Formats: sequence, C-alpha cells, structure tokens
Amino acid sequence: MYRWLLCFRYLKTRYIALASIISVTLGVATLIVVNAVMSGFSAEMHDRLHGLASDIMIECHATGGMPDPEGHLREIERICGPAIVGSSVSVSVPAMLGIDFRGQRLGRHVNLIGLDPETYNSVSDFGKYLLHPANQNSASFRLHDAGYAPDRSELKLAGWEHRKRRVAQDREIEASIAEQRRVLQELKRQQMTQEERAAEIAASESAAAGPSIGPQFAAGMLESSAETPAEDTLTASIDPMEEQYDGIILGISTCSVRTRNAAGDVEDVYYAQPGDDVRMMFPSASEDTKVLNQKFTVVDLYESGMSEYDSTFAFVRLDRLQELRGMIDPQSGVRSVTTIQLKVAEGVDLNLVRDALRRRFPAGIYPYNIQTWRDLQGPLLSAVRLETTILNILLFLIIAVAGFGILATFFMIVVEKTRDIGTLKALGASGHGVSSIFLSYGLLLGFVGSGAGLVGGLLFVDNINGVAGIVERITGQEVFDPTVYYFSEIPTIIEPLTLVWVMIGAMTIAVLASVLPAIRAARMHPVRALRFE
Repeated sequence: MYRWLLCFRYLKTRYIALASIISVTLGVATLIVVNAVMSGFSAEMHDRLHGLASDIMIECHATGGMPDPEGHLREIERICGPAIVGSSVSVSVPAMLGIDFRGQRLGRHVNLIGLDPETYNSVSDFGKYLLHPANQNSASFRLHDAGYAPDRSELKLAGWEHRKRRVAQDREIEASIAEQRRVLQELKRQQMTQEERAAEIAASESAAAGPSIGPQFAAGMLESSAETPAEDTLTASIDPMEEQYDGIILGISTCSVRTRNAAGDVEDVYYAQPGDDVRMMFPSASEDTKVLNQKFTVVDLYESGMSEYDSTFAFVRLDRLQELRGMIDPQSGVRSVTTIQLKVAEGVDLNLVRDALRRRFPAGIYPYNIQTWRDLQGPLLSAVRLETTILNILLFLIIAVAGFGILATFFMIVVEKTRDIGTLKALGASGHGVSSIFLSYGLLLGFVGSGAGLVGGLLFVDNINGVAGIVERITGQEVFDPTVYYFSEIPTIIEPLTLVWVMIGAMTIAVLASVLPAIRAARMHPVRALRFE
C-alpha cells in the first residue's frame, strides 16, 4: 500500500514529471489522430478502387478478344463452383476522345469500355458513382430530361434542355456565319468589273461540267457497289433536337477541370456535359486494323473521386461497341469480349480462386491475364501501407523521448532521495518493494499520459474538420485543397485495436524507462545510504 501512496505523492508534488506526462500525451494523441486519418483515407481509397474493379478480372490481350465468353463462364463455374456469385463481360479498348468546346477540338486519351449495365452492377459499384439518381439504381444509356447533380449549378440544365439550347445556339451561329459570307460575296461581286464577272461565270460553268474522260464506272464495278453491305454506308443523320446518338458515360475528369474563380472559390469547368455530342476514335478488332470515328451523346458522368478512373474511363453499351469493332462472327453470330469480371462470395480467399483459374488457363497457352483487384492496385496499396508503418515508427519516437525523460527524472529522484530509500530499507522494506515503487510510478506516469492522450486524440479526431477550418483561417492556406482531393470532409476511422496497442505501447515504454532507476534503488545498502546523513 505504501508504494502507491508514495507514487501518488510524487505525482502531485514532482512537477518535473509533468513534462514526461505531456510528452506521452502528445505522442499518444498524435498516433491516434494519424492512424484515424490514414485509416479513413485507406478505407475511402479501397472503396473507390474496388468500386469499379470486380474481385477477379480475366483480361484477354488478343486483338480480336476472347471468343465464346459464355463457354468460358461455364468452365469458370465448373472450376470455382459456389465461390462465384456474380459475373459480367466487357470490351475494353484504348481510344481518343474529341470534344468541341468554343470552336476548338479538345482531345483526351481514354479507355473505352463496353459494358452491360445489368450484369456490371452485380460485380461492381458502377451505378453508385453516376450523377443521375435514376442511373444509380439502373444505369441507362438514354439521355434524361434533367436531374443531373441538382446541387451543382454548372449542371442545372444538363440533359435534354441543355441539348436543345446548344443545338439552337449552334444553328443560330451557323446561320449568322452563312449570312455574313453571303453579304461579303455580294459586296465583292458589286466591286467586280464586267470582265471579272464574265470570267467568274465561265469558270463556274467549266467546273460544273467537269472533265470528260469517258465512262466513269465499269459494269462490274457498279454490280459490286450494289452488293456493298449496308453497314459500310454512311450513318443516317438525326435531328439533334429530338434524337440522340449512341449514349456514352464519361469519367468526370475527362470532360471537366476543377479550378478557382477570381474570388478564390472552387468551381468545375465542364467542356462537355450530359446532352453534348462527342467523338470517339478507336481501332477495329479485325486483322487489318482500321481507325473508327464514331459520334456519341453524353448521357451521364462517372465520378468515383479517384483521378485514375475519372480521367481515363468512358463507357458505352457492350453490344454497340462489339458491332462497331467487328467483334461478332458473321457466320456463327458468336460475340467476343476482352474482359471477364467475377464477384467472389464473401469470405472466400481471392488468391485461391485466382490461382485455380490460372492453372486452368495457363499464360503459356491462353493470352489471358488473371488478377485480383488487389493485384491490379498492388503498388498503390503497398505504398499506403508502407507510409502508415513509417509514420507509426516515427511518431513512436516521440513517446520514446518521453521515456528518456522519465529515465532521467527517476535517476534524479534516486540520488535526491537516497536517505529516504535507506530509511525504508532499514525499516524492513525489501529490494523488490523499493524497486516496485519506481516501476509503479513509471506505470502511473504512462497510464495518466496515455489516458490524457487518448481523450485528447479522440476529441481532436471528432472535431478534425473544425480544427482544419481554424487552421485555414489562421494561416490562409487550405489544409486539403479541394482541387486535388475530391472530398468535402477529412475521412477518419477509429479502430479500437489501434487504440489498445497505442495505449499499451506508451505504458510499456514508461515502465521500461523506470527499470534502471528501480534496479539502482533496490541494490542500495541502507548503511551506506545513511552513513553521511
């Protein structure tokens, strides 16, 4: 009992111990805050990385793709059995996106993906990241009237209303340009002499007549021309006021940029939005590869918050992309795909399923690349884990510094209280009892410091966005620039296991720092301690 009485007495009277307590408190609080923020970032990143990518992906590198995907799915089901709970097929091809913006053509390299919305949502969270609420439940490639992101003023008119306004403006501009050309030609004609007018009329008549080189086409050529398939003819034009081209969903960063206006407020500048028409240039799947140039209508935008996805992906209907690229066998009607995506049952080891598929489809025979979503994002996930580990090691050094402070404080107490230690041992206190005083004192310092750090760290995490706002007002600098980080609040997750090991680690360092002073006090001889007193 006397050990704890002495510990509490020293805790209340020895103000030098307060410095050690503060060091432990700061170290524990910092560790809790950093781990909460890093866990929040990691969870947010995992959700977004896994939001578009399925659990397991089988990618085919052949130009023509993977024929008979239904047969492959049956074989996969035979190998994996109930471990597979969802599947979808898609076509992925590199493409060039062309956007007409204020008289200029903007180009972006994108990855064009043809997908089936019904099955694609069963293996990923694709719909969750679309802007229109109706598409979030069931993605569609039809343009909606309105309702795209009502909270964004830039997209208030997105949809058919924006499309009709843009078409009307384009027609007015074209009519104005045509009228200007007609007026200029009329003015030029009025300034011409009669000889110049006669020469112009003669030149136009000669151009209309054209060169005479005999028959233009042979009979055989006309017959072969008549047999040309309809798919090679030009696509019929549509009325953009009432109709749309094939629908396309663009990653939001492919057609917009986040910047600041003159007032310093963050705003999004959209080069294209739902209702606009864009062009896609992509290769065909034939052996004699050709570049296809197709017009699409933007029907929605995809925003996951991951720049890797939002700035590189565009989505169209799977069947339409297969038709355009020539991925349908004209004889059998079998369609080819480039990717099979699988969703694995909860609790099943993804690596075991991946390895089983790799054994069935070896890379030496099949041009397939079979990966889990973690394999696909391995470097990024490893970098985050390494960063978290290094931060924990560095921040634990703060608590280690506090431990050296406790060590120095306790040595000073042993020297200063030599007479008291000798008296205790003369009265019958054992060496174990004397050493336990210092060990208990170290444990008490660690407990109080880590407890205060725990409370402080949890309060800081709970109010971290308010604290960030205060720091921004004081320094004039944003803690997290919204033009870089696509979230409105700092994500945090408090893991109980992390709190436990941080508390135990802090108290362990405090106890270990008191071991050497405790040993010195325990070995002190009472006669020698009291000789000069």
